[in-house]
Parts: sequence; C-alpha cells; structure tokens
Amino acid sequence: MTARVVMIVFTGCFIEVECMAQALQYQNPELTARERAADLCSRLTLEEKASLMLDDSPAIPRLGIKRWQWWSEALHGVANMGGVTNFPEPIGMAASWNDALVFRVFDAISTEARAKWNELLSQGNDVTRFHALSVWTPNINIFRDPRWGRGQETYGEDPYLTGVMGSAVVRGLQGPEDAKYRKLWACAKHYAVHSGPEWSRHTADIDNISARDLWETYLPAFKTVVEDAKVREVMCAYQRYDNEPCCSNTRLLQDILRNEWGFKYLVVSDCGAVTDIHANHKVASDAVHSAARATLAGTDVECGFDYAYKSIPEAVHRGLIKESEVDKHVIRLLEGRFDLGEMDDPSLVYWSDIPTSVLESREHRRLALEMARQTITLLQNRNGILPLKKSEKIAVIGPNADNKPMMWGNYNGTPTTTITILDGIRRENRKTVYHQGCDLTDSRIVTPLFSECSFDGRKGFKGTFWNNTRREGKPVATEYYTQPFTKTTAGNYQFAPGVNLTDFSAQYETVFRPAKSGEVVINVESVSRFDVVVNGEVKVKHATWRTTPTRTPILVEAGKEYKIEIHFAHMPTYGANIKVNIGTESEIDYTDIINRLKDIDKVVFVGGIAPSLEGEEMPVEIDGFKGGDRTHIELPAVQRNFLKALHEAGKRVIFVCCSGSAIALQPETKNCEAIIQAWYPGMEGGTAVADVLYGKVCPSGKLPVTFYASSDQLGDFEDYSMEGRTYRYIRDFEPLFPFGYGLSYTTFDIGNAKLSSTTIGREGIKMEIPVTNTGNRNGAEVVQVYVRNPQDPQGPVMQLRGYKRLNVKTGETATANFLLTPKSFEWFDEQTNTICTKPGTYDVLYGNSSKGNALKKVTVTIN
Repeated sequence: MTARVVMIVFTGCFIEVECMAQALQYQNPELTARERAADLCSRLTLEEKASLMLDDSPAIPRLGIKRWQWWSEALHGVANMGGVTNFPEPIGMAASWNDALVFRVFDAISTEARAKWNELLSQGNDVTRFHALSVWTPNINIFRDPRWGRGQETYGEDPYLTGVMGSAVVRGLQGPEDAKYRKLWACAKHYAVHSGPEWSRHTADIDNISARDLWETYLPAFKTVVEDAKVREVMCAYQRYDNEPCCSNTRLLQDILRNEWGFKYLVVSDCGAVTDIHANHKVASDAVHSAARATLAGTDVECGFDYAYKSIPEAVHRGLIKESEVDKHVIRLLEGRFDLGEMDDPSLVYWSDIPTSVLESREHRRLALEMARQTITLLQNRNGILPLKKSEKIAVIGPNADNKPMMWGNYNGTPTTTITILDGIRRENRKTVYHQGCDLTDSRIVTPLFSECSFDGRKGFKGTFWNNTRREGKPVATEYYTQPFTKTTAGNYQFAPGVNLTDFSAQYETVFRPAKSGEVVINVESVSRFDVVVNGEVKVKHATWRTTPTRTPILVEAGKEYKIEIHFAHMPTYGANIKVNIGTESEIDYTDIINRLKDIDKVVFVGGIAPSLEGEEMPVEIDGFKGGDRTHIELPAVQRNFLKALHEAGKRVIFVCCSGSAIALQPETKNCEAIIQAWYPGMEGGTAVADVLYGKVCPSGKLPVTFYASSDQLGDFEDYSMEGRTYRYIRDFEPLFPFGYGLSYTTFDIGNAKLSSTTIGREGIKMEIPVTNTGNRNGAEVVQVYVRNPQDPQGPVMQLRGYKRLNVKTGETATANFLLTPKSFEWFDEQTNTICTKPGTYDVLYGNSSKGNALKKVTVTIN
C-alpha cells in the first residue's frame, strides 16, 4: 500500500491540497536488500515475475525497474569487451600457487568491470548482454581428464587447490563482505560433476561415480566457495546426475547446496540447460513442465535463448507450481540487484566512482605481467641450457611465437596491445631470427601473396560490413587488410567498428594479380556461413565448417586479374569468426628451414595448441580434436616431427609449450634440451616468457595438473570414476611430470618438519618446515603438504591439504608454517555416506611436488 501525506495550506481565499508520496519500502536504501526485494516482489504481476527470472530481464517502467542482464563473464579479465586488461588463463594462474596474487588479479578485474558499467550508465546506454555486474566466474570444476577443452578455465585437478583459488577469485570479484554493496556478484560453475566431454554435455547422464568421488572430488570446491567465500551465485550444469538434469536436481540444489551448506543466494542455469530438460534429456514433455521442474528444484534464473521460463505463468495456472514458489526465486534475484546497488542512485554506491582510466592501467598491466611470470613452469632444463645469454644468436620458430589470440586464452576480453612471445624475445635479443616454420596442426603451409592483391587503389583486401545478415542497405563500416587476417566475435564487444556481435554480414574483396602462373589457394576458415566467388563464379556456396573444406585452389596466369569475393554472414549457433589467407601452398620442408639456420645452435620453438582448438563446444573436428575437446593428448604430429628434425640436425631446442591442458611430451623430453610450459599467458605473456628465458626471473610455477606420458595412460573420457585419474588415484604407472612439479634456476633444500604435537586435537597442530635456498639465485619455492590414510587403501593415494609459496634469497632459510586442523583429515566415510574426520593414524607427506618417493613423512594420530 502506498502511504500519502496530505498537507492543507491556506493562501488567502484558496485552500491548496498537496499530496506528497512517501517512499515505498523497496525504494528505501536504509532497509536490507532482502526486505526491499520482498516488498518489490509483492507489487509485481505473475507475468512480470516470470520475466525477471530470465537472464535478459526486460524493464518494468511502472515500478522503476530497468532492463537487467545476469550474463557477463570475467574468467581472467572483463570478457567480450575491448580495451581491458587480459590476464593469464586460470589454469596458468593455478600454476602460480599464489592465491594472494589471484585475489589481487580479480580485485583488478572487478574494478575494470565496474568502470565499464559506470561508463555505460554515464553514456545513457541500455544494458546489453556481457555488460553487467553479475559475472559467471569462477569455473571450479575438477580438471579430471586433460582431454576436456574447458579445463583451461579451471584451477586444475585438485579439490583443495581449486577451492582455495576459487575463494580468492570470489573475494576479489565481490569486494569486502562488510561493504553495503557488493562490487560484483560472482558465480561458481558448473554445479555439479561436470568436466567434459563437450560433445555430449546436453544429453549425458553421469551415473557411474561413487559416493566417495562425489564427496571427495566433485563437491569440495563448491562447498568451500559457498561456506567460506560466500559466493552469491551458483550455476547448475547441463548434464544429468543420477538421471536428473542438474538444473532440476533437488538433491544437488536443495538437499546439498541449500540445506546442508546453507546457500541462500541465486542459482542460475547454464545457457539452454532448462530447455535441455525436455528437448535433449527427454525427462519432461515440454517447456512448461521443464520450467516447473527447474523452479521447484531451486533454479532461480534461466539463461537461455528459447526461454522455458516464459512458460512459468502457464505452469502456475495449470497447478504445476504455486505463485508463492515463484516469489521465492524473484525475491532472491531482486535481492541481488539491490545488493549490487543497481536499484539505487549511483551517488550512494561507493563503486560508482571508479573511472575508465583504470582500464588497462599501468598498475593492472604490471599485475598481468607479475602473474604471467609466476605461471610459467619449467619442466626440463638439461645441462643447464637455460637461462640464455643475450649475446648469442638464436632462432625463434613455431606457430605460437607470434600468435596474439593464443595469448588471450578463451572467454577473454581484448586488450589494446599484446606482447607476443616473439615480441618479448626480440626485446631481449636483437640477434633473433624468426620463421613461423609450421602450422599448429596442418602439415601444409601457405606462403601469403597479399602483396599481389589490391582494391580501391590499396594493397590487400577490403572488408565491408552491414548490421544485417543479408548485406543489404548502407554499410556501417569498411576495413583494409594488408596481410592474412582473422576476425572473431570471441572476446570482442564488436566485430568491427560499428558492427554488431550478432546479426551482421560482411564482404571481403580484392583483385589478385599474380606474378607467376600456377596454383594458388584461397584459405577461408569459419564457423559461420560463407561463399567464395572468383570472377563472378561461385567456387564455394553457403559453406560452414561442417560442409566444405576451407581451401579453394584456383589456377592462375601471370599478368591476369582475378576478382575474389568472400561473402560472410553471422550464424547464431557458434557466433562468428573468419580467417582469410591467399597464397601458394606446399608441404612443410623441414630440411629447407633447418638449412636457413646453419649458423644457429639454439632454437626456441614456440608451439603447443591454442584456444582455437580447445574450448567450449567448438566446431572443430580434425586429428586430435573434436567439438572443443581432444581425442588424444600428444603434440600435433607436424610439430612433433619438426622438433625431431631440429634435434637430428644438431640443434639445441628450447620448447615453449602453450596450452590450456596437459600435453604428452615424452618424445619431446628427448628431442628438446629444455621445456617450458607457458599456458595461455595473457597480454603481457611475451615479456614474462622472455624474462624467464633470459634469467631476469627465476621460474617458480608448479603444475596444477598431471602431465601424462601418453594417451595410453588415460581411461575412458566419458567415465567419471576417479580411479586411475589425477595424482590422487594414479597407482599403477608413473606420469611424465607429476602434479605440483616445477623446476627452478636455483635449488632448495626442504628440511625436516617440526610439529607442535603428533596428536590432532580440536585446535589442530602447528607444522613448521624450513626451506633453504642452496643455489646461487634468489627464487621462490612452493612447499606442499599432503595427507594419506593408510587405513583406507581404496581411498586417494594422497590429498593436498596445504601449501605455502616462499620467496627465499640465496643462502638463506625461510619457514613454511601450516596449521593442520581436524578438517585437514576429512575422509570419506562409508557408514555415513559423506566426508568427516575419522579417528586413526595418518601420514603427513611434504615436499615440492606430489612425487611419492621425493616426499618426506611424519605420522599423526586422531583419537
């Protein structure tokens, strides 16, 4: 009810009656967010309530509710935006084993997200997708199998490390817990039991895992970020768990998440997951029943395209759910909007003062560099070949040496400038010789002929763009390209200046005047629809990645002209990207390239894979890769053969491996003197890699995942049982490089631990481990503490329960201090079917990796 105060004012012969509206409860910033949300919910119609349960929520002007978006991304920077700081991919950040630095990174990311939001409001623009204060980060699924393409988004294979890192992410994004308004709302995803494959996620039923795997592997990180970091959103996953889709799974969303862990905030569906309930999982008959199932189970907001939640009013009218049930969800989501200050005047919200000058600021770029340096993991350094000397001439070869999009990772924003690995090395050594050498996966190589192309009197290709998919009307933009080019919607806020991210088209055209006769290949790679037209003849029509090869060979004669057009249109299923090259094609001749390096002894080969090959549900099907995942984990053959040829030619090879997942590098340990795992290192990654190569920085990264010797050590990708997977359950073989492993340019001695007691009481025991730098360089070491339960041979071989990263100067000793509490000894209990602290004698193992025979041991008892 609206209260009004009536004032009667006598002015001469007239009586003026003035009605002053008193502020409604939901408009009162002095009330709690929940009180305001409950009041506002009571004023909404059922149809309005249902509309607010969509991730793209329309405005309700009569109540002052603005359009709102729940879907933004901030995986390692503000995603789908330009001019933002790009940090290393999360799997790389996990290799830093530095959660304090991770917190600083995500504090900076949330600052940039608020700056983008403030800029949007100041310009009076409407809220658009990916431009909001709710960010769907972190991904804390367990990276159980290196073939999963989205594992790069996670913090590795260990539940403890993932929980610690995930909590640092959440705290950095959401801001101080005692602040009146949250800085952002973070989202833990994908709940639960999800880590590939991508190709079957909309239909898969994860029913082959034990209760032990559920409680010890797949749930702990979620429990940590819910209970300790107070994450405000949880995203339910696509697949079924025990034959019930995760977004309608009462056991996951109610019994465990809300009732057991006390989560009281927002559950959002993965995008399209509610529709999957009837469309793919076939456990509901239609959208109405899917909406009812998901709502009753506890999913508050649907991310979708063809929204099932638009059917909520019908579900209520048919008696499938009650409106009071709908109110629970609406109150939760409105509470979020009030908690972020979105409903209040910006002058009341502290974060509204953040200026756009923070975007890609010097401070944030320094932070990106600091993090990139700490992610780099030295796996091999035979005969101390590293660090390099600036005085020696070297060659840089490989498909990732000058690959900017690779540096950015996936789910990325686009920085203004990026230092590639080639850039970084050239800054250190002017004697560097560069040859790309080979493609990531293709044994053929195209020598570009853009110098023989021109249009409108300008060299290269011309691109013309329309904000419709039909190339109709007045174009909105033009661009020119003087070398092979790649355009993508991934990580961008526009495809080209003034061009939308969706519903657009383009035409790329040139006149090719060949200097020599012969075969020329037009290479077009795209997930979107395209045509290739030469002199008016359609050579490729309505191609997509599924239907047509990317190469179009044409025979040309010297001196003649060939008008080449590429017609391109956005397709909503996979977004849009296009890669264009024209030139002569030949099989890679390793001998020819090696002959150009006669006077060079050391070769830095920058290879691995790239986000264009591994990622979320991607349209890629080539040897080794399927749908965003990998079908085997060996290095692509073209690179493996190249490294072998370099080695046989007597070159001393330093292999810089870029990837978001473990690669089986057994042959490379023989063909390369040194191996550096650089992950996807972000906008400053080239400087960081060069700093390590030339010894300005002592490498300190530690693997957050196991590096297997070959694909033969992997089990069935679709089997979610943990037996035989990750360091925790590898019993019958030795991996190539174990979890927690990483070399340095100096050496450390980890001394004997000192315990305050050998009996674990309620307050726990203190553990002190001395670490001495016995080498001749300052460096950092990560001391790792694992627990093993000898009374439980079916359980994990060991479980990480603590770590400390220490900076230790040469000749000095530092101490790693740990507090082992009863929680450190939680183990699965068959009697209670959950995890708890069980009495018994435990082994506490400690060292600088999970390699069993290198760990020291003490024994403790819990009564």
